[in-house]
Amino acid sequence: MNFPLPEFIAVSAANPWTYVLFGVIGFAFGFTLEMSGFGDSRKLAAQFYFTELTVLKVMFTAIVTAMVLLFGAVRLGILDFSQVWVNPTYLWSGILGGLIMGVGFIVGGFCPTTSLASASTGKIDGMFFMLGGFVGAFLFGETEQFFTQWYNNAGYYGRLTLDQVFGIPMGWVVLLVVLMALFMFWGSEQLERIIGKKDMTREPKLRIAGAGVLFVLALAVVFIGQPSLEKKYSKVTITRTIADKPVIFSADNALEQRLVQVTPAEMFKTIYNQKVNLIMLDVRPESDYNLYHVNGALNVPLDKLLLIIPDLLTEPPANSVFVLISNDETAATDAWKLLVASSVPNAYILEGGINNWIAFFGENEKFQTASTVGNDQLQYIFPAALGNKYESCNPDPQEYEALEFEAKIKLQLKRDKSGGGCG
Repeated sequence: MNFPLPEFIAVSAANPWTYVLFGVIGFAFGFTLEMSGFGDSRKLAAQFYFTELTVLKVMFTAIVTAMVLLFGAVRLGILDFSQVWVNPTYLWSGILGGLIMGVGFIVGGFCPTTSLASASTGKIDGMFFMLGGFVGAFLFGETEQFFTQWYNNAGYYGRLTLDQVFGIPMGWVVLLVVLMALFMFWGSEQLERIIGKKDMTREPKLRIAGAGVLFVLALAVVFIGQPSLEKKYSKVTITRTIADKPVIFSADNALEQRLVQVTPAEMFKTIYNQKVNLIMLDVRPESDYNLYHVNGALNVPLDKLLLIIPDLLTEPPANSVFVLISNDETAATDAWKLLVASSVPNAYILEGGINNWIAFFGENEKFQTASTVGNDQLQYIFPAALGNKYESCNPDPQEYEALEFEAKIKLQLKRDKSGGGCG
């Protein structure tokens, strides 16, 4: 099973050991912060005067170590990176917030997390900084209405990572960041020696061995390679509750058991379910889409589907449902396999495709049927290419209010936002 494990995705009293584990991690984190000097405002402020850069080295050691281990696990197929929450990028509001926090860091000597570490050890300056943070959070909440539109839209890029920005494989990004960090470690020691008059001969030699291990592991991340979609698909599991017990199905078994094929009636009802963010993806060729398509469906031909998966992963994970539509089920099934292999949550297939939709909702339009129908082709002949202008493209919800169907859509939360760092 891929990490993160389900027990950590939705922590509850049903798995009390998760609270214990998180408590141990928090204790270790706080202990490391204090041991590294993160609770001392003088040591923190010294970073900006280049006299004592221990805190900087500790922070970036943690960053590159986590990065190497994370993407090493991704390369080995242990962890699926698309299930890991990546904070959305808000460029301009992020720059402004970073400047405010940076100035506060220099003047006050703390960031939010380090002030908590300092306050917990009884340091008065840490307590006052923490109190100021609470006051600032209160003022932000009271005035947020005046600038919410700006800071929620200023330079919004969604789930953006460096490999996407620079167009290079993630393995090379890992190696370059590690090399940058090692150069920074060397440079920071030179600054400590020159400006801080620090005797670097007393520093532990083990740090050089650690730098070598980081470099070797980063190289390994480059050469291990990314797991193929086929390998990812073979590990996909789908959980359904049967007789009040969770039953786990493989992806192929779920297809055979018809667990992910939703009827036209269910998809129609889901369109009007305000609790669900329904995204209908019509994977047919543009020519078929222009002839006839369900109102609200987006045309993403099968050969272009992989290009939009990063965008699909930015949709709210808790209530987004993706329904794949083709003329029957052939192309939609192939598209479904791509999505689930890429860890797009809550993906389903329209049962019988557009042909079945028209058979269900298009009785009054009396479309002429084609004499011969090939695999995944339309079985109806349309008088004109009207797209979603036919009556059955957007059925009357009052006319079909009493539809009955076996519900297949079961929301499964694959990932959610999390805190961390100085946030």
